[in-house]
Amino acid sequence: MSHLRKATPFAALGLAALTLAGCASAPAEGADATPSEEAAEPATVTLYTSEPDEKAAELVAAFNEIHPEITVEVFRAGTGDLTTRVAAEQEAGEIQSDVFLAADAPTFERYAADGLLREYTPADIDAINPDVVDPEGFYVGTRIIPTIIAYNTTLISEAPDSWEALTDPSYADKIVMPNPDVSGAAAFNVSVWLNTPELGEPWLEALAANNPVIVDSNGQVSQAVATGAQPVGIVVDYLIRELAEQGSPVAVAYPSEGVPYVSQPVGIFADTDEPEAAELFVDFLVSAEGQKLAVEQSYLPVRNDVGTPEGAPSMDDIAILPQDLEQIGSTRDAAVELFRSLFL
Repeated sequence: MSHLRKATPFAALGLAALTLAGCASAPAEGADATPSEEAAEPATVTLYTSEPDEKAAELVAAFNEIHPEITVEVFRAGTGDLTTRVAAEQEAGEIQSDVFLAADAPTFERYAADGLLREYTPADIDAINPDVVDPEGFYVGTRIIPTIIAYNTTLISEAPDSWEALTDPSYADKIVMPNPDVSGAAAFNVSVWLNTPELGEPWLEALAANNPVIVDSNGQVSQAVATGAQPVGIVVDYLIRELAEQGSPVAVAYPSEGVPYVSQPVGIFADTDEPEAAELFVDFLVSAEGQKLAVEQSYLPVRNDVGTPEGAPSMDDIAILPQDLEQIGSTRDAAVELFRSLFL
């Protein structure tokens, strides 16, 4: 199993609730079976996730092809809204979710430390990139989502190939990026940048001097780049791959200093009433079948036996900025506050 290569040593989001129950048939008789494909007791699990609605629906539909006896109720929101909801439910005495899938590893670290997560090692754990596996066994990453530089190929002739390049005055009023007050991935990124010696606060100040447009979500960033409203964006890579496949004049540059990434972890809440069904769902997400679906959805997978999205680099070829989750978690609030003071 290859690891991610380190660069150095170390819209307003609305809430949507939907119920997705499978109606596909069970695997054909005689097909190769793994323990996770054996029929379980009928159950209903509730999933809280920051996955886009369409992708979440595809996940549940694919899971139900294997386990039609398990109903998955999905509550979708931005990561910040999800954590606020969990906190309110905890205060009320009972968390309503069984499974949590969101783009914010520090939140999982905090939940694990607070005793909110159930310890569970997914099936086929040895096939998963160890960089995204919690060594204490409370959560596991489900896809690699780097934040990169996107640009409109009609308006930008030479791609900016580094974070430092974005501070050049030629990019004044041409950059768009997501708001870390809304996007969990954006908050994560700000903390990573601040804790990277080559970047840090001086880089953020220089970037702010170029007056970037701040929008609520990565989706809004990708659309602004595609339309040319702002020809350069700081955004998660898979959205740009999707737009390029649809014919938009956009491309991706992976900055030479390295990229921050989120691993979209999944964990099971400790007080779940359906531990077996929840474990089966987690198993599916990181299984070969689940990761093939991740690739089809333009994500980089967390295992190396399922390929990568068309046009995406190999994970071994992506330089990664240092990511100390404990440090990121402890400095994130201050990082977001600094961002507000500089950009908003």
